[in-house]
Amino acid sequence: MSYDADVHLAPNTYFDRHFGCQAVKILPGEYFVTAKDQLIVTVLGSCVAACVFDADREIGGMNHFLLPNDGAVDAGMVNESARYGVYAMELLINHLLKLGARRSRLAAKVFGGGNVLQGITYTNVGERNAEFVLEFLRNERIPLLAQDLLDRFPRKVYYFPSTSKVMVRKLKNMHNTTIIDRESEYRMRMKAAPKSGEVDLF
Repeated sequence: MSYDADVHLAPNTYFDRHFGCQAVKILPGEYFVTAKDQLIVTVLGSCVAACVFDADREIGGMNHFLLPNDGAVDAGMVNESARYGVYAMELLINHLLKLGARRSRLAAKVFGGGNVLQGITYTNVGERNAEFVLEFLRNERIPLLAQDLLDRFPRKVYYFPSTSKVMVRKLKNMHNTTIIDRESEYRMRMKAAPKSGEVDLF
């Protein structure tokens, strides 16, 4: 799979009047890293977001991703799916390092994995995403300082990289299907992308 088309730097910036600061909104398949006093915001359903940071350097970033395949598939597709998750995490980490973070000082907070995608609950999409990000952090020996995973509600996440503070709000009363529609479209886009054997991590 050509992952470059599916994981990219978030382009949506705005001024958040409530918090009185510049903010970046990330959508499914996006990430953002900063050493500035900015707010990163995302809304999660079945997707997961990892906030990874070097608190000493006040550098941090967030991604928003979903494993593309459903689990009830052959081992080759499961491996392809896992490689996508690894790519999304490594892209975030590598960008942090480029801004001056030290890998030995990285820590993380993770969110999402809710069971919110109607009609595909049998595949445990959110649970698989949550399990993946926790296993990745264990394997990479990146300390996990906080988590809010699973459940059945979407979440809105506010992340302040300069202080490593995260605020999470459960969206128990959704007035439209925007979150579900975005994640469903994201899943379909990834399934339609061509597969390849290797992913180059830098």
